[in-house]
Amino acid sequence: MTSNTKIILGMLAAAAAGASIGVLMAPEKGSDLRRKIKDGIDEVMEDVSELLALGKDEMQNMYKGATEAAQEMES
Repeated sequence: MTSNTKIILGMLAAAAAGASIGVLMAPEKGSDLRRKIKDGIDEVMEDVSELLALGKDEMQNMYKGATEAAQEMES
C-alpha cells in the first residue's frame, strides 16, 4: 500500500470518526439524527468506492508494468 493510500485512508477514518462524534453529541430528534447518520455513511461509502477504484487502477498499472518487464526479459 502506498503512502498516499495510507494518508487517504487515515483522512477518511478521521473524518468518519469526527462526524460520528459530532452527530452523537448534537441534541436533535431521533429521526433527524438517523437521517444525518445515514447521509454520513453514504458519503463515507462514496469515498471508499472512489478509493477502491483508484486502487484498482493502480493495480492494473502495476500488472501492466510487470507484464511489460517480463516480456523485455524474454527478449
